[in-house]
Amino acid sequence: MTTALPRHSTPEALTELLRRVASQDAAALRALYDLASPQLFGIALRILQRREWAEEVLQEAFVNIWRYAGTFRTGRSTPMIWMAAIVRNRAFDHLRQQKAYGAEAETQWSDAFEDILRTSDAGPPDLLLVSQQARQLTICMARLRACERHAVALAYLRDQSYIEIADVLSVPVGTAKSHVRRGLQKLRAYLAEV
Repeated sequence: MTTALPRHSTPEALTELLRRVASQDAAALRALYDLASPQLFGIALRILQRREWAEEVLQEAFVNIWRYAGTFRTGRSTPMIWMAAIVRNRAFDHLRQQKAYGAEAETQWSDAFEDILRTSDAGPPDLLLVSQQARQLTICMARLRACERHAVALAYLRDQSYIEIADVLSVPVGTAKSHVRRGLQKLRAYLAEV
């Protein structure tokens, strides 16, 4: 006899669903998808900026969640953070594939980067996705000069090369490298203070 499936995306409910998915419970996977996919799709869309790519990545991510649900450990992170990491990794893999095949991903600076870095107006679902360390990083990122923050975000959130960063920021390649290097040095110093 199976127990009822959770209807709310609390960490406890998602943990229970992941436990059931690990034992190959397809109904639990469907319930997990219904509860978590809107937030996870949002993450994929922010990174990829193309709906069709985000949908594909979300589907691939849930295949990985099905395969690796047994590796989730509650002491290490929350279920949503664990699943978000899978989505982010798949999204960055997808961007690398598109770049390798010559597909042109949008590289213009977007307000989506600022949304990722902003925490002051985040709601409860967003806070669930962000660990304490990520919140500290966000605070430290906000302390950087805009050019450094943008360069670091393009390098690490969009996995862009120095040439691509220079193009987006309309600066020479050497300046783009300097922005990334100085931004990372400042981040290390700010994080050491926290």
